[in-house]
Amino acid sequence: MNPIIEYGSYYHIFNRGNNHENIFTEEEDYLHFLDRMDLYITPIAEIYAWALLRNHFHLLVRIKEEEEIGYFNSQHAKSENPDLKWKTYFPETPDERFVIKPKPIEQFKHFFNAYSRWFNKRHERTGSLFQKNYERREITSERYFTNLVVYIHGNAVKHGFVEHIDDYPWTSYRIIKTTKPTNINRNVVLSYFDGVENFIATHRMSLDAIEENIGELIIE
Repeated sequence: MNPIIEYGSYYHIFNRGNNHENIFTEEEDYLHFLDRMDLYITPIAEIYAWALLRNHFHLLVRIKEEEEIGYFNSQHAKSENPDLKWKTYFPETPDERFVIKPKPIEQFKHFFNAYSRWFNKRHERTGSLFQKNYERREITSERYFTNLVVYIHGNAVKHGFVEHIDDYPWTSYRIIKTTKPTNINRNVVLSYFDGVENFIATHRMSLDAIEENIGELIIE
């Protein structure tokens, strides 16, 4: 059974397409998923790593403490523009305009539902896009965190999409090792690896060794 999502905790979030169907079929699908992730998840969580792999995805996040999460503007709550509806604010003194604080478990639900509706409409399909329940597993140690980052980034190699981690475009690996603007908390990730050089070197390790370290904790 999946654990509940608790404030301040770290999680590996994973789901796959219903009946192992593809949930990404073209570049626009990957880009839209990342855009919706930014809209729905960054208000309630810090993102540390992600990988999008045709019929499944992996996310590594820390759910923010409740006081770190802003409020929805109730004036926008019924907006048809999701960029307004799901934007959070940090008023010094919340008044009647700011009465809704997003709940993490609901934000993940909204995220996956929004992407599913968009994908089905774009690709003229019906029915569930994802398996019913997304998997989440709490991360409880620094060792687990660092191994999981490498595992997530190496997933495309594991599944034979590319030979080298650096060759696959739909993970956070190349973003983390650069200085380009990103919604990923790059500094936190690199601090776990003692800097970008060791981050790169660790990713050159055998994925078999990484899986051996956290094999019983992988949810795939």
